[in-house]
Parts: sequence; C-alpha cells; structure tokens
Amino acid sequence: MAGTDMTTSARDGDWARLLPAVILMEPQMGENIGASARAMKNCGLECMHIVNPRDGWPNPAAEAMASGGSDILDHAGLHQTLNEAAAPYTMIGATTARKRGMTKPALTPDEAARRMAEHARSGGKTALLFGPERAGLNNDAVAVADFIITVPLNPAFASLNLGQAVLLMGWACRRELMADAPPVMAEPPESPPAAAGEKAYLFTTLEKHLSEGGFFTSPDMQPVVMRNIMALFQRADLTEQDVRTLHGIIKSLRRSGDAQA
Repeated sequence: MAGTDMTTSARDGDWARLLPAVILMEPQMGENIGASARAMKNCGLECMHIVNPRDGWPNPAAEAMASGGSDILDHAGLHQTLNEAAAPYTMIGATTARKRGMTKPALTPDEAARRMAEHARSGGKTALLFGPERAGLNNDAVAVADFIITVPLNPAFASLNLGQAVLLMGWACRRELMADAPPVMAEPPESPPAAAGEKAYLFTTLEKHLSEGGFFTSPDMQPVVMRNIMALFQRADLTEQDVRTLHGIIKSLRRSGDAQA
C-alpha cells in the first residue's frame, strides 16, 4: 500500500546476494524507471541496470517516482547495450507477454523464481530482463536470456506496466526465498556457470567462423539461424569450462580446415 511501512525480515541482508538484478531495456518514461526502483525496494532487490533510456539519464521524473527507492537509482548502472549490462550474469530470465518463435523454456513467475533461487544458491548470478513499455523485448534481446517468463493473466488484457512487472517478479523471487529459513548456499560446482559476457563472446566467435565457412546459406536468414544456435547452447546451462572447451573445439576445427586448404 502506498505510504505504508510493511514489516521486513532481518534476513534481507542475507537475501540480497540471492535476489536477481533488474535490467531495464530501453525504458521510455522516467516515471516507470522510478516505479521500478520503488518496487525493487519493496522486495529487497538492490541492483538495477538501465540500457539506453529514451529520455536520457539521470531523470528527475524517476527520482520523484522512486520515493524510498532513490538509492537504487543512485547506484544504477547505465549501459549503451544489453550485452554490456548482461555480461556479469550467469542466468537471465526475460519477461514477455508474447510467444516467440524460439525454442526456449517458458516459465511462470513462480517457476522462474524457483529456478533462479536454486541457481543463486549454487553461486550463480541472476538477472531479470524487462523490455520497453510500448513494444516489449525484441527477439534479439530475448535471445540473450536463458528462459522466458510469462504471467498467465487475462488473455484479453495481459499487458502490465513496467513497475507492476518488476513488483510481480520481485515478489515471486522474495517469496521463494522466504520459504527457507535461513537461506542456505549450496556447495559451489566444480566449474561456475558461464556469465552472459563469456557466452556472448563465444557466440560472436562462432558466428564469425560459421560465416567464413559458408554455413549461412542466406544473409537474410543468418540472424534467425544464429538466434536458434544461441538458444540451443542456452538450454545447456554452459559452465565456464564448457565455454573454454567450445572455444578449443572451434580453434581445432579451424586448424583442421586450414591444414586441408
């Protein structure tokens, strides 16, 4: 409720490291950025990234709307590209109301929160990706994510404003952690999950060599085929070791091709 202080848990400091970051992709209105910061504060989320905001940054309208969440705006990261904002994160969920022509898992908020909490407890870094108010995320942005999050709302009116979407997902993630007392960190895996930046470099390298080898039969189809390839690897939950191995495979294949030329 607006203007009402709600009881918070003393364990929020422990939860902060397990809760996801929020990435706002090309947000349009400062008021919506501020509402998102306030929603994050309600749910204990602390880290915001803003990618190419339409009205520039900082934005006085965001400050006015954030209320008690202005500290989140003060520490928000400003980025020119989504790849830059997503680089540190090893699991990203993209919120969208539309079905996509990509083979990606489509999860409810509760399912996504459960998966992200498990990943964070294992030492991973998670993030929620939200699109512009008018049109939402495009296919290239969704391709960066590991899965899609859809909310089973009224099909005749399934659109949420940005602040509502952040609050809904923030609460789902907070509620998942509230089920455990206290939150327990699992043993870290032998090889940590690969960060988005590492995967982006792998995909760029792979696309370059595939293009040079004539894999893409049509330039017009190259982006679509590449998104499908990225989705294939995203489903594998790549670790840092997996990425190093794939780079080694690419180099070996290149050497083999050069030797036969």
